[in-house]
Amino acid sequence: MPCHRANSALDQYEQAVDEIAAACDGDLRGALRALMLLNEQLEQELELVSGIHPPHQRLH
Repeated sequence: MPCHRANSALDQYEQAVDEIAAACDGDLRGALRALMLLNEQLEQELELVSGIHPPHQRLH
């Protein structure tokens, strides 16, 4: 049942979004900022590990 699996994954994302927003005291802008910073850190780690530098500039 692919549809059930998709719904389950969506439910997990919904729960994760709620948890992230709650961790930022309901401040969605703060939650987005935190996720963007974390994403940037992960991109940097991936570049170091892979030795590959993306051809585009980061937007954040």
